Amino acid sequence: MTNPTPAGALAGRREWTALGVLMLPLLLVSMDVSVLYFAIPAISADLEPSGTQQLWIFDIYAFVLAGLLMTMGSLGDRIGRRRLLLIGAVAFGTASLAAAYAHSAEMLIAARAVLGIGGATLMPSTMALIRTMFTDSGQRARAIGMWSGVMTAGIALGSVMSGVLVEYFWWGSIFLVNLPAMALLLVLGPFLLPESKDPAPGRFDWPSVPLSMAAVLPVVYGLKEIPSEGFEVRYVVSITVGLLFAALFVHRQRTSAAPMIDPALFRGRGFAPSVALNLISSFAMMGSAFFTTQYLQSVLGKSALEAALWALLPSVPIGAAAPAATALVHKGVNRASVVTAGFATGAAGYALLALAGTDSLWLVLVACAVLACGIVVVVSLITDLALSSAPVERAGSASALLETAAEFGGALGMALLGSVGTAIYRHDIPATAPDAARETLGGALVLADRVPGLAAAAREAFTHGMRGAAIVGAVVLVGAAGLAAVTLRRIPVHSKTPDEPSSLSPSGV
Repeated sequence: MTNPTPAGALAGRREWTALGVLMLPLLLVSMDVSVLYFAIPAISADLEPSGTQQLWIFDIYAFVLAGLLMTMGSLGDRIGRRRLLLIGAVAFGTASLAAAYAHSAEMLIAARAVLGIGGATLMPSTMALIRTMFTDSGQRARAIGMWSGVMTAGIALGSVMSGVLVEYFWWGSIFLVNLPAMALLLVLGPFLLPESKDPAPGRFDWPSVPLSMAAVLPVVYGLKEIPSEGFEVRYVVSITVGLLFAALFVHRQRTSAAPMIDPALFRGRGFAPSVALNLISSFAMMGSAFFTTQYLQSVLGKSALEAALWALLPSVPIGAAAPAATALVHKGVNRASVVTAGFATGAAGYALLALAGTDSLWLVLVACAVLACGIVVVVSLITDLALSSAPVERAGSASALLETAAEFGGALGMALLGSVGTAIYRHDIPATAPDAARETLGGALVLADRVPGLAAAAREAFTHGMRGAAIVGAVVLVGAAGLAAVTLRRIPVHSKTPDEPSSLSPSGV
């Protein structure tokens, strides 16, 4: 067993090697969000799922992941983050094997659900272990910058990897690639990763588990469905029910003797603003992806694999964005200024997207790159701030709250910006167009051969909707820049973290 790095000590080769091992499960969990994009036609041909089953094959992973993040973060604080990580690796690997050889849609749905459970253990555990291993503020900031970059890159790589694997192998191969990484984690993890947990966690708050899931799942479900289906009563009811359970969950955390999420976390300097700003960051990234993925395929006419390969280009500058921001902060530039600049950069990316026409490949790619660089800067710095402000014994819960906020933000971004774009699309599409064409761009392209001029009109209407949504996104990020400037301005660049000893002796010298 390895021990946690002493407070304030510099991490060595072991810790940086361990960080590389931690990046493996993080990469795979983020890739699993998009890994089905190109595999679903082959899965449909083999397993013949119904329309409802196909939706659940896609969505069950994200729903279970979002619903269990807070539970698993709290559980890791109690039983040990390394232990939970290794348990999650076993579950993730076993579920990957079951998914690869699923012989029915029901079995694949069940396997994807277990993958979501495993993912919910892996994500907060990796971030909490970084908090444990890197107690020096500068090293921790660099490690979290790498964490943010890998998370962002994984989502982009997932779709490309699935396209390549399905091209040369069978669809189950997209799940089998998880096995070597999980095996490596299980072999090296016990030797490289320190065990850490809350020394006095109290009893586990079991009633909060269903309450947290009842709060998260209905809201995420409603927000995910609104962009494609509109503001139907059932989705509004679903969100309302989730918010009511969220109020009950918050009440229990404030009144329980041993809450799942300690309300004291929000008294940490900078923690509450970090959670809110993380939500807005995810709002911006997922809201733009809702349009740009469709733009590349349906407006520009790229194949799915071509679109995924083009979409990789904006990821190239991301690798330099987070380290540059970290370097600025540790040279004395105020964190609030850098985060504000990150949001302003993201807003500039949306502004560029608002200039796109129906044949603006490079403009859209540049806009995505500018947006992504700005958001990665924000995410890396506020993640570092949130973990630094949280006591080390609550690192799992703090990580889970950040990730849950990101899930909410992503769903909200697709719902709000998607609804804006859809409303503009339906306003612009000719009134004489068939009903299916008035609903979505995809529906219009299916009927394009039968209705002269429909394809061009639909592409123009979609692009106009994307421009309108981009303007809204830019306004939101300008507001976020102002919020960051106000809420973070008085937080020192090099503030003492809760587990670091003071540099002053008792005499004050």
